[in-house]
Amino acid sequence: MSSKKYPDAPEKAKGGFSRRGFIRGVGIGTGALGTGLLVENPAEAAPPASVMGPAAVPVTLKINGKPVNLTVEPRVTLIDALRNYLDFTGAKKVCDRATCGACTVIMDGKVVYSCTVLAIDAQGRDIQTIEGISNGKLHPVSAAFVNHDAQQCGYCTPGFVMAVKGYLDKHPNPTYEEVQKGLGGNLCRCGTYVGVRKAALEAAKEMKGGHHA
Repeated sequence: MSSKKYPDAPEKAKGGFSRRGFIRGVGIGTGALGTGLLVENPAEAAPPASVMGPAAVPVTLKINGKPVNLTVEPRVTLIDALRNYLDFTGAKKVCDRATCGACTVIMDGKVVYSCTVLAIDAQGRDIQTIEGISNGKLHPVSAAFVNHDAQQCGYCTPGFVMAVKGYLDKHPNPTYEEVQKGLGGNLCRCGTYVGVRKAALEAAKEMKGGHHA
């Protein structure tokens, strides 16, 4: 049965409920949903996680076997901490986007880009830089770079040396093709890739599979 005002309106559903009536009711009392039904059990905010900063905080890093203390803002990366706070300037800051490898260091035995690691996150890790592999004389990798003229301008060299050392520590007897693939994360703008690869093969023979420094 339709009403005179709404001739096309369907009959009310049994029990006195209709879709039109529901919508009309919501329109009249818009506050009902906003203040009652949907917020009877409001979600509680999660407790804040433990945060550091933004002010500088004390940090202890283990670099080349020795603990060093410094105070840095939590946003400071490992490469900036090494170069600007601790005077370990071997690793170079070039792209600062994890694409060139000039900032390569070895951390817990793994080759990493130090521009992608926060100094506060490097705490408790064993960090090795190019300054820590000489032991008073040239490391076999460094010596091999000299023998094969693999340094050119030298800006990418520290990162390459650390990448080669880290690679040879895990792959003591690589082929030329394996070295080429294994060092794919480091770039040389001078194009001395052939010299670098030959240096890596020579160093592998000198290291004889042993872990130097």
